[in-house]
Amino acid sequence: MKMHFCIPVSQQRPDALGGRYVLYSVYLDGFLFCKVRYSQLHRWDEQLRRVFGNCLPPFPPKYYLAMTTAMAEERRDQLERYLQNVTADPRVTRSDVFTEFLTLVQLHTLNITIQNVELAVFLPDGRSIKVEGLTSDTAERVLEVMAHKLGLQPDLVGYFGLFLIQCFPEGKLSVVKKLADFELPYTSLQSSEMENCKIGLRKWYLDPALDSMLMDCRAAGDLLYMQAVQDIEKEWMKPTQAQREELKALQKKENQTKFLELSQEVRHYGYVQLDPCTCNHPEPGCGAQLSIGNNEISCCITLPNGQIQDIAFQMSRVKCWQVTFLGTLLDTDGPQRTLNQNLELRFQYSEDSCQQWFVIYTKQAFFLSSCLKKMISERMTKLTEQSPEMQIEVPEQGRSKKHPSQPSQKVYFNFLRKGKMKRSEGDYVWDTLMEEGL
Repeated sequence: MKMHFCIPVSQQRPDALGGRYVLYSVYLDGFLFCKVRYSQLHRWDEQLRRVFGNCLPPFPPKYYLAMTTAMAEERRDQLERYLQNVTADPRVTRSDVFTEFLTLVQLHTLNITIQNVELAVFLPDGRSIKVEGLTSDTAERVLEVMAHKLGLQPDLVGYFGLFLIQCFPEGKLSVVKKLADFELPYTSLQSSEMENCKIGLRKWYLDPALDSMLMDCRAAGDLLYMQAVQDIEKEWMKPTQAQREELKALQKKENQTKFLELSQEVRHYGYVQLDPCTCNHPEPGCGAQLSIGNNEISCCITLPNGQIQDIAFQMSRVKCWQVTFLGTLLDTDGPQRTLNQNLELRFQYSEDSCQQWFVIYTKQAFFLSSCLKKMISERMTKLTEQSPEMQIEVPEQGRSKKHPSQPSQKVYFNFLRKGKMKRSEGDYVWDTLMEEGL
């Protein structure tokens, strides 16, 4: 699936010869990832083509004359689409030439040298594990070291991920983003301007039925138990009073197995909860609390008159979605760490032969999109297991190394800016699954 790469801003800089060049600020999931020149990306594309040939998406052409403003804007859009498209192929994103280049540009952007560091990775119960490594260690590498320290079976590592988590007073938490395999956790912490951020380990699947794949591993069971306890404490899960009392009793007895069995019956078990936001349904200006999991978007909506409505959008009825950037960047002459958090995610929902667009205004629009893509990926995995003859590419799940040469189901992502709201078929992240497409 395409990743949430975007280039919302570029700047002209003087070079050593008295000329000027354009420096592109590349964002991933709404956070500054790196700053690169066209020439750097061009050389990287040439290296990738020596490995993968012409299966790569087209790279924006060189201009041998001075660019006009329109040409510069077109190149920025083309580079943005290139980064989104080139990361859609898991063979590319797992290659050394891909990871090594992105590692170097991440370090170079923040002027970080490769050196030994100790990184604290937090578990759901609040404990931290010290990981000794290098500033250049990727999230995938740090996760592997964590798995080894915890005794997690290697084939289960893909069910977990590293997340950037922001801590607030009174123990509140906000899961900001999931780190991509090739991101550097050390630089992610350094580049974030958000206060009180840390790297946390959490499970990374949204289908509660997948718990059964992990329960034979003691370390995996411990992690699921810790996260379930945390989710109840943070009120991300919604147990009834009777369930809460029974869960407390099982927790006192340290009966993890029974605790998890009962937790699976609790509302919103295994869901990801977003920070409070606003939406346009059933009328503009409504407050919303979103929980995402188990193939649904669960919304607790507060109407302007104070009334509360609970609405669940089933993923099987979501036709497509897109993220739109509505605001302006933070000081463009400054560090440019994060986008001004004025984002929206809109999705098209089909119900009773009627299709309607729903809009969610949230700073976590990119993370919400990642969760939706994860649910799609898990659903496609189930369909593939039920019908092995289906040739559908499903990235991430279980870190499978098999890559169908011609996947039948294409998945799209498009990042839009205010003023570029025109939609076309290619703008959509996910289209309706037709029988003939499977």
